Amino acid sequence: MKILVTGACGYKGSVLIPKLLQNGHNVRALDIQWFGNYLIEHPNLEIIKADVRDLDDRHFKDVEIIIHLASVANDPCSDLNPKLTWEISCLSTMNICEKAIKHNIKRIIYASSGSVYGVNDKLEITEETELNPISEYNKTKMCAERILLSYSDKIIIQIVRPATVCGYSPRMRFDVSVNLLTIQALEKKKITVLGGEQTRPNIHIDDIIDLYIFFIENPNYQGIYNAGFENLKIIDIAKSIKEILKEVEIIIKPSNDPRSYRVNSDKLLKLGFKPKKNVKTAILELTELYN
Repeated sequence: MKILVTGACGYKGSVLIPKLLQNGHNVRALDIQWFGNYLIEHPNLEIIKADVRDLDDRHFKDVEIIIHLASVANDPCSDLNPKLTWEISCLSTMNICEKAIKHNIKRIIYASSGSVYGVNDKLEITEETELNPISEYNKTKMCAERILLSYSDKIIIQIVRPATVCGYSPRMRFDVSVNLLTIQALEKKKITVLGGEQTRPNIHIDDIIDLYIFFIENPNYQGIYNAGFENLKIIDIAKSIKEILKEVEIIIKPSNDPRSYRVNSDKLLKLGFKPKKNVKTAILELTELYN
């Protein structure tokens, strides 16, 4: 199967692409490569350095599925240039839908974000929960979802709302909670927790990649799906790291980040998908690789 992946050289794409190739797919990897390219050459891999805002017909030729990962990847970066963020997340998504339909592409799998729920103290946040995005990043993810769903009468749309992803990637990110706190512990023997009582859902990077592959293999599962399997307070993540790295000191400081939410992924689990790893797995793997 020929698969087009946008944002292919990012944190998730750098893990996803090798697995797609391992499964026998042909992959066209598109990325502007702001953070470089860690993909290894492969006869079934075509890597194109391109801006997702400026794609043309040749990028969509012979493609059967699009996995749309491209975005400005977190709240602070999105706030640096809101106009750019809206262009990449929303305008580009609309253009991708138009090109996909023009080229008779059957499906788009979209990487949204669990952060579209914003601040919410409900114990069970399902896909039906009202969205409350509070940042440019959250708002553009919500908008991109709605753009995609507006085309669902013409193309199969599968939307994943991932929790905060953790674990190792060749294009590593240390701005996400588990990875950030773990590298602090390893390098400084101290973990600085801002606030700590905020609850965030988490998912191991290998599980989110397996989920994208699960959707490739199951075209009948359409619509929106939460993907988060551990709702943990930030302070509890820090304590889990301390259990593994005994001599680490935890320092708690005030935070101006109010985001706190717990996702329920029962809808996804009922399809038969099962996660294989967790936050402690990610901490152990990062520690082993660091050492």
